[in-house]
Amino acid sequence: METKIYLALALIIVNVVLVKLSKYLKYFLFKKRKNIFLKLLYSRIKKIGIPLLLLCDLNALYLLFRFNEKILFFFNVFIISWLIYEIIKYFIYTSINLKIAKKESVRRELFALTINLTKIFILIIDVTIILSYLGINITAIITSLGIGGIIIGLAAKDTLSNFFDSIRLVSEDAFHIGDWIETRDFEGFVTEIGLNATQIRTFDNALIVIPNSKLANDFIKNWSRRVIGRRIKFWIKLKYSTDKKEIERVIREIKQMLIKHPKIVTDEKIKDSIKKMHKNALFLIEDKYGVRKTLLVYLDKFDEYSMDILVYAFSTTIKWDEWLAVKQDVLLNVLEIIKNSKLELAYPTSIVFYDKKENLWRD
Repeated sequence: METKIYLALALIIVNVVLVKLSKYLKYFLFKKRKNIFLKLLYSRIKKIGIPLLLLCDLNALYLLFRFNEKILFFFNVFIISWLIYEIIKYFIYTSINLKIAKKESVRRELFALTINLTKIFILIIDVTIILSYLGINITAIITSLGIGGIIIGLAAKDTLSNFFDSIRLVSEDAFHIGDWIETRDFEGFVTEIGLNATQIRTFDNALIVIPNSKLANDFIKNWSRRVIGRRIKFWIKLKYSTDKKEIERVIREIKQMLIKHPKIVTDEKIKDSIKKMHKNALFLIEDKYGVRKTLLVYLDKFDEYSMDILVYAFSTTIKWDEWLAVKQDVLLNVLEIIKNSKLELAYPTSIVFYDKKENLWRD
């Protein structure tokens, strides 16, 4: 008995030493952090190490004290599952970082879905192993469900629908985590895509949880799925004039201003970016990657009190604050062009005809 106690104490000492050594190992790995595998191993050494150490300790204690085998089995199943889950997460995170290091696009929601499916798969395996160990016939259980299984299936219909719709959303690449999307009822940034629901952070900083079945069966406008070009569109309302040459000159000057503007998209400004995109005869590059370069300046219509010139262009940036700055600069430049012309900006007016009272009764 004394020997077992000494061995148990020795086991405790070994655990303490391993904990201390893990710190030095982390320092060593931190120095080698330029290597992605070691960098992630440094950050996850505790996550992987704890279940591994518990597994070794549990089995060592069993060899010393020979306690109930069923307890050992259940704990082993739980700890091994925990260890496998942490190892899978390590390789998933490594894969993400490798893609980021290569400057490749990363679909974080796909990795999140993989992790969630891994949890479910491990849980199913654990339950199957435990039931088999207890001598329960799993096939008989599944066969005997009968009507009860149908009732449970109907009760879980919405949950299953959300689960399969989440897989459909990810497979269809409808949106990514961080994308700005708009649905029939909500608008905001996607913060998480779960197995049952998707979380959206609205512009007023509220968090909305939407069932995946609702998202999968509704339209989704993805504002982030574009690379170059955010639209600037407005009309310049000018007072009526018959000076055709001046109107044409102003239109040409506005168009030239837009072409020369460093933040307005033209073929010349984006030719290097287009070259980097893969060409495929099955689709247009502009539609595939979200590139818009239309630039239009035309006398568009005659309104009740004005002649309207349409200005239609795209900024090189898609970021909201930068787009606002570009739009403001374009508007100020347009005002300067109008100021230096013979034309004037129009505004709503009304004409009132007044006649003296005696004139109303004149024969």
